[in-house]
Amino acid sequence: MKESNRSLDSARDDREPVNLLASVSDVSTESEFFSPVPDGYKKGKTRYCFVLGTVMSGLGKGIFSSCLAKLMQDKGLKVTPIKLEGYLNIDSGTLNPFRHGEVFVLDDGMECDMDLGTYERMLNQNLSRANFATSGQIFSSILHKERHGDYLGRDVQMIPHVTGEVKLKLRQLATETDADMVFVEIGGTVGDLENAYYIEAMRELAYEEGPNSCCFVALTYILEPKTLGEQKSKAAQLGIKQLMQCGVQPDIIACRAANPISEKVRQKISVYSNVPLKRVFNMPDSASIYMIPAMLRDGGLDFEVARLLKIEDRINLRHERKAWIRWCDFTDKIDAANREITIGITGKYTSVRDSYASIINALEHAGVALGCQVYIKFIETTSVTDENVAEHLANIDGIIVPGGFGTRGAEGKRACIKYARENNLPYLGLCFGFQMAVIEFARNVCGLTEANSTEIEPDCPEPVIDILPEQKKIESLGGNMRLGGRDIELKPKTLAWELFGKADSVRMRFRHRYEVDPRYIEQLETAGMVFSGKAPNQPIMQILEIPSHPYFCGTQAHPCLTSRPLRPQPMFVGLVAAAMQKHYPQEKLPDCVKAARKVCNRND
Repeated sequence: MKESNRSLDSARDDREPVNLLASVSDVSTESEFFSPVPDGYKKGKTRYCFVLGTVMSGLGKGIFSSCLAKLMQDKGLKVTPIKLEGYLNIDSGTLNPFRHGEVFVLDDGMECDMDLGTYERMLNQNLSRANFATSGQIFSSILHKERHGDYLGRDVQMIPHVTGEVKLKLRQLATETDADMVFVEIGGTVGDLENAYYIEAMRELAYEEGPNSCCFVALTYILEPKTLGEQKSKAAQLGIKQLMQCGVQPDIIACRAANPISEKVRQKISVYSNVPLKRVFNMPDSASIYMIPAMLRDGGLDFEVARLLKIEDRINLRHERKAWIRWCDFTDKIDAANREITIGITGKYTSVRDSYASIINALEHAGVALGCQVYIKFIETTSVTDENVAEHLANIDGIIVPGGFGTRGAEGKRACIKYARENNLPYLGLCFGFQMAVIEFARNVCGLTEANSTEIEPDCPEPVIDILPEQKKIESLGGNMRLGGRDIELKPKTLAWELFGKADSVRMRFRHRYEVDPRYIEQLETAGMVFSGKAPNQPIMQILEIPSHPYFCGTQAHPCLTSRPLRPQPMFVGLVAAAMQKHYPQEKLPDCVKAARKVCNRND
């Protein structure tokens, strides 16, 4: 405490500059400056780009931010993103997909916002819990510190302590990743009460870091009412005004719209926001999110950011050329597909497309790699029965039964799986789809007519899917949700082993509670089901297949979470390849194994 007082005495002396930054432990009741920094933080090393939304949510802040981050990464800069959410949940694990889209699971087990999936796919890097924060996390950390006396008797307030905690989290991320740039996406829109302290923290951070340290990007929306027949910018102007009232002057305005915005609208936005016309960017709707980096690059947005942040000297043009050529090789194939298929996604959240965002992206990655346009038909399984399943799956080339919790729609999924198995329809089951495939096979092939999951029927007489005592013991501390990346041991000479390039093991991400009961494994395998992937040294089955079927696979994991544009996931490549063979039986197309081996760059 004496050392802290000495530094404060110096700060009060007019001849000494006031240091706005202090170590995490340097807290005093006598100074209003509170902006803790982690050990090893180098002021000026990391630049920050803040992305905020106006007018309405759902504009694609995550897509925009990830695309801009990719362009800066291509220049040889080390970038890392973070998503700041206003809700009080500690993570996204308990959120209903109808409200917030899919729950994306990181390798370290963090359940987070679907935008983290966009960042991982665009940047081709695995993120961690350090890249995601909610108000619940921020407030929990502050209350923990307060109870432990870390604030030395101060009254803990929104400013400076809550904003200080946000700034500390950003600086910790910068330090841990040694990033040249941190991209900060604030969820929701400007004007949301729960986001006000995030915006204030960003304003303070820019003030403390100094000139050319931070760049504010406002993503807005230009309305085009059909009844008027012209674009209207007033809503965008008012949204930007709200941001400026918070003390933030945007450096760049990105204008989302259904169609390219007119020069007149750009001029209005420029005048109203004090942003030079060259920094008011046009962002009309795109057929694929993977085309957006080219849109931003053609507009010169990446170099405007580099100039604003004075980091032109860090750009590696040779690296940029190589990275951009590789990316263009991918995007050039998007519109060059000469075949098309339809994949059915049979689930219970089909009315909200974002519920299956990673699956949609994984199918696109596989389709582009195989030169095939993949169309998706969403099938709500609550109304599917054994009697009408053929009607629901008419003109479908393959199906996916995705993950989900609860009983609603479960029997409809089982009906779809039975139809796929009996009619040689390519099938991929994910998580719950893996479990339902076991149940369907047990009932209709093994003769266990009362087979079920204890999640669906707690007292079922044949619980082929259950929470195992062994699993509870393995997971420890009473936890029974398996989360995050796990290694899967592959069985030689199986389809899964072939798809993954004859590897001994593969790593995928999990989010589930229930498993195949080991008591039924022998009976299932005797009847023709093969468990080609299992947890190392544990009786936990993780991949299944039926060798007599053209393509019938299931996994307890969520392989879609690790699919990338330039590195498609093999199980999805296999499904698309099998569906192509079904749709084009007269053509000599490579089978699923050869297609996966070629596309995924895996050799014997």
